[in-house]
Amino acid sequence: MSTETLPPSVRRAAPPRALPFLAAAGFVVFWSSGFIGARWGTEYSSAFDLLAWRFLLAGTIAAVALAIRRPRITRADLITHTGMAVLTQFVYLGLIFVGIDHGISAGITALIGSLQPILIATVAGPLLGERVSPLQWAGLALGLGGVGLVVADDLGSGHGSPWLFALPVAGLLGLAAGTVLERRRKPQTNLLDALCLQSVVSGVLFIVVATATQQMTVPGELGFYGAAVWLVVFSTAGGWGLYLVNLRLSGATRVSSMLYLVPPTTMVLAYLMFGETIGPIALAGMLVCAVAVLLIRRPARAR
Repeated sequence: MSTETLPPSVRRAAPPRALPFLAAAGFVVFWSSGFIGARWGTEYSSAFDLLAWRFLLAGTIAAVALAIRRPRITRADLITHTGMAVLTQFVYLGLIFVGIDHGISAGITALIGSLQPILIATVAGPLLGERVSPLQWAGLALGLGGVGLVVADDLGSGHGSPWLFALPVAGLLGLAAGTVLERRRKPQTNLLDALCLQSVVSGVLFIVVATATQQMTVPGELGFYGAAVWLVVFSTAGGWGLYLVNLRLSGATRVSSMLYLVPPTTMVLAYLMFGETIGPIALAGMLVCAVAVLLIRRPARAR
């Protein structure tokens, strides 16, 4: 996507060459904030209850925005964004959160999620026409090793039934499938309208399922609603919004590679907000992840 297709305010705010870097850096920070919000909110209620409230707020705001804007959206784009909402938000977030609720640690979840860059790179060639160079393949493998180091201390804890691992794996497949769907169909909808559409669809799905399974409650603690607002502002608007921006700016392989930086960033945020310690092995893993992403995102002419 060229910078001409971005809103004028975005083009004025940053030089064209800086846009990919700023969008990628913002995506990593905001996407990581979702894990912080999840930890915060699940101190008061279940993960699925938190998701329902998150998308109740996000979907309501999105519906109002769409009613005011009244965008013209083609039937093809409506189908695409509905499919993306199902795959990348309902399936991905729902299964990830259910897995965590049933005892899978955040470290294991992050490690499984870090398989997405390799998964995307594997299908990017035949399905999307995105060439993956040998140097990028080396970066993908290096990044996976770096994430392993970051979550090494978390890998030895118990996780219950091995079948539980199918939950985050299926969630990962949902996110990857939604990413490929967007790149294949290339919807022309404005990014703000796309985010609003997907938030409305996700809100309906999460609220229906949470209500049907008797998981949606009305918690009395203000902290729960603080976490829900945190997730709406930083994770839905910031994290998912910038995921869509990066898809159009950089392509599926490069934006997926940024997920390697999510576990280290989450660990730093957890240290700042909750006082969680960061060991020397995790610090080494952060450095490895950073090198891996630099390799993957190097411009083609430099390679």
